[in-house]
Amino acid sequence: MPTSSKPTHDVHQAASDGYAIASKAYARGRPDYPQEISAWLASSLGLRDGKTVIDLGAGTGKFTRRLIATGATVIAVEPVAQMLEKLRTELPSAQALEGSATRIPVPDNSVDAVVCAQSFHWFATTQALDEIHRVLKPGGQLGLVWNLRDDREAWVRQLNAIVDQVEGDAPRYATGAWRRVFPAQGFGPLQEQYFSNMHRGSAEDVILNRVRSTSFIAALPEPIRKHIESQVKALIATEPALREKEIVAMPYTTAAYNTMKST
Repeated sequence: MPTSSKPTHDVHQAASDGYAIASKAYARGRPDYPQEISAWLASSLGLRDGKTVIDLGAGTGKFTRRLIATGATVIAVEPVAQMLEKLRTELPSAQALEGSATRIPVPDNSVDAVVCAQSFHWFATTQALDEIHRVLKPGGQLGLVWNLRDDREAWVRQLNAIVDQVEGDAPRYATGAWRRVFPAQGFGPLQEQYFSNMHRGSAEDVILNRVRSTSFIAALPEPIRKHIESQVKALIATEPALREKEIVAMPYTTAAYNTMKST
């Protein structure tokens, strides 16, 4: 396992640096996925006993747990050493491998599904899709999943505005740039479903650690990062839905997409 967080040529700097720094905050601050995602994994991706799935860009294993629960054999692929180490420690039943979207360390036509949870926007290129196509069996499924803050709540819009001011050139789901690689050669139409989700817990975890786990924020110089945190703390202190609450709730929408290897 690599011990350096130095990025490889195919990993964005904000991801390699930010996630190396924020691996602990990531595990605590990221929401789980709604129960409906389990049925989606079975019905749309066909995951069950006897199947093999890759969790591509697995991070600390937040989604890997859901894949393990399907009964399928799970291979977790992650390029950031600190994230991979945490995943290996906490989820020994998954085979955890160092790799990336353009160098997946498994043979051709060897897996039934590849799932990218909170990750595809980082590597939405034809080169990555070619590599995913290579490892999928004929008829295999590519699944894309994101938990998205639901900005119909006014305070969530304020939080998003604080985060967005420092996003720089970091790829994000919200820009829609990831969609440009579809339709993709060798894959069928992209199917999509949406589910409601809620992250409940302390403001420290649900809001502050969520912001700290944002790659491009974690990679900022400390004075700028502290300034962002102070803005978030001010929002928590002044927003009636958050102020002096032991438990807060962040609303999310979970977006789930899938497409089949057609040729």
